[in-house]
Amino acid sequence: MFARFHDMAATKGEFRPVNDADIGSHQASDGGSVGCCGYILWFLSMLLIILTLPFSLCLCIKVVQEYERAVIFRLGRLVSGGAKGPGLFFIIPCIDSYTKVDLRTISFDVPPQEVLSKDSVTVAVDAVVYYRVHNATTSIINVEDANRSTRLLAATTLRNVLGTKNLSEILSERENISHLMQTSLDEATEPWGVKVERVEVKDVRLPVQLQRAMAAEAEAAREARAKVIAAEGEQKASRALKEAADVIAESPAALQLRYLQTLNTISAEKNSTIIFPLPIDLLQSFVSGSKSGTRHSTNF
Repeated sequence: MFARFHDMAATKGEFRPVNDADIGSHQASDGGSVGCCGYILWFLSMLLIILTLPFSLCLCIKVVQEYERAVIFRLGRLVSGGAKGPGLFFIIPCIDSYTKVDLRTISFDVPPQEVLSKDSVTVAVDAVVYYRVHNATTSIINVEDANRSTRLLAATTLRNVLGTKNLSEILSERENISHLMQTSLDEATEPWGVKVERVEVKDVRLPVQLQRAMAAEAEAAREARAKVIAAEGEQKASRALKEAADVIAESPAALQLRYLQTLNTISAEKNSTIIFPLPIDLLQSFVSGSKSGTRHSTNF
């Protein structure tokens, strides 16, 4: 009975999901047999179709698009051959029922989840999930609603994954978190015939108080770095000035050249007043000369 959502084990009476191997084995074993009552209903349905031709063709012939597949059940059993489509396919209206499955990639927004991170910080995170159905038959017989189940599982997986991360990891390692979520979702949805193609963390919202605290912390860190850089600059400048002073001390004429260069720079700015600094050595020579003249006058 491979058309049921669960198969019953012959020995233990346990229920398990039907996979593709089970479908193939059932089709090979019973050949799609429906029993005597099934054959009687099938004969009556075919007779009714023949008697109502060509009007019955409107109900017997169905069409599915290129991106769709039709899973057909006949008297509750899965019709052999798997999903039908794309194009035309034939059903028996009285005993057949079918479900269309869209194989295109579907995207949806995971609602914002209030998550408590590993370091006890509450954040609201939302994401975008892209998935598609790669096995129409499995998505119908193994799960009641593959789309709804995938959405609920994505929200739960988002909370579980973020609960193992610190706030800094959530803010800086979005790519790794997205890859981890995609791997977890893909493994969980594989028995449903669903392939999760991509997961992206869209937004991380922090409490207002935490945003202010982080802004103050960042500002303090920037000010500390600025002071350190300024101190390093002063240290390098002092070393450069010491080296320049050592060079000027070796050649006294270099100091005069520096004075002339300073005067040239001031005069280029078209200033009306120029302050000319006198060399300290010249002043010292005048002072020493005046002292010696005073001593000679005293001796006389």
